[in-house]
Amino acid sequence: MVRIKPFSGLRPPRELVERVESRPYDVLDSEEARTEAAGNEMSLYHIIRSEIDFPEGTDEHDSRVYQKAVDNFRMFQEQRWLLKDSKEMYYIYAQTMHGRTQFGIVVAASVADYVSGVIKRHELTRMDKEEDRMKHIRNLNAHVEPVFFAYPDRPELDELVARYTDMEPEYDFVAPVDGFRHRFWLIDRDEDIEQVTRIFDSVPALYIADGHHRSAASARVGLELAHNNPQHSGAEEYNYFMAVCFPASQLTVLDYNRLIRDLNGMDSGQFLDALSDCFDVCCMGGVPYKPTRKHEFSIYLERNWYRLRLRSECTVADDPVEQLDVTISSRLILDKLLGIHDLRTDKRVEFVGGLRGLEELSRRCDSGEMALALALYPVEMTDIMRIADLGEVMPPKATWFEPKLRSGLVIHQFDS
Repeated sequence: MVRIKPFSGLRPPRELVERVESRPYDVLDSEEARTEAAGNEMSLYHIIRSEIDFPEGTDEHDSRVYQKAVDNFRMFQEQRWLLKDSKEMYYIYAQTMHGRTQFGIVVAASVADYVSGVIKRHELTRMDKEEDRMKHIRNLNAHVEPVFFAYPDRPELDELVARYTDMEPEYDFVAPVDGFRHRFWLIDRDEDIEQVTRIFDSVPALYIADGHHRSAASARVGLELAHNNPQHSGAEEYNYFMAVCFPASQLTVLDYNRLIRDLNGMDSGQFLDALSDCFDVCCMGGVPYKPTRKHEFSIYLERNWYRLRLRSECTVADDPVEQLDVTISSRLILDKLLGIHDLRTDKRVEFVGGLRGLEELSRRCDSGEMALALALYPVEMTDIMRIADLGEVMPPKATWFEPKLRSGLVIHQFDS
């Protein structure tokens, strides 16, 4: 069963939250962070993207950049832009996108649960990205940004959350970049804190939705600190890392689409003919066509959209990973026809999150930058959880969650 605990968060005062909060470090590059933080000394980018405090072109992995993050983190606390809560508690974080709201509980999740597999993964991680986050966590003695978990619904937890969210939130703002609303409450009553802990104790597993590298890095730092501490008891804060846990039924997974630079030596007619071996191909004209069900795809080629429906003779056995549309499209289109064998390394393919719409796909093809767009039906949360329960992993670039968690609403500190 899941082990979580409350923690004393480090947070901005209510009147400063919109100056401190930011997008996550990994959804923008250094120059975008530099632009967004311009003129705002309180922006969290000075901690999570501290290369912006150096001349343009400075390597974000330079040792001076990590030290600058430490210095800025200390300064934020000295200036009282970040203040420590007086007691351990849980927090509620609500995000509203396009009229739909999801309610998460911010907790300290267990490193031991990650190691044992109670916290379940569905993606592989890259060592270089893990190392970067480890250095950041290790230097700051803090988890500055939360990871994004899902859990099987618990009605009694929904009822507790509803009681708090009927009250005025601690934070309530609309983010400037995405236009989504973000609200935040404190679960600070002792009896409610105990109830949250007790309910999660009955939850069999947590599922990483977004933040595989941060989870892995947090666990590795926790294990490293435990190994180096002769007085280690298991109760130390480094044995936990910060996560926002959402009921699985509230989450929406968006499509994660592909752009391809060339047709692997074929012209458009040859490519469409080759597709017809495994798909029923129908030209839909110039109006964007979005797949409406599993095993249906759409492509954009030479200013026309085409609907592709997988033929029954090309389906595979009831393997949950092989049945995914991302797997099918990779096997039958990208690999077999276009010679793209490794999505992680091949420079001929790029990926576009579904929030940007099909128009972004057609725009980049019409510009001549790309030759082909491939749009997929989104993976469902039930697929993700089933695959994680089986201990399997999904193909690269399979899921896209929105809205992204804003950073800087609360930070989890620990002693090394």
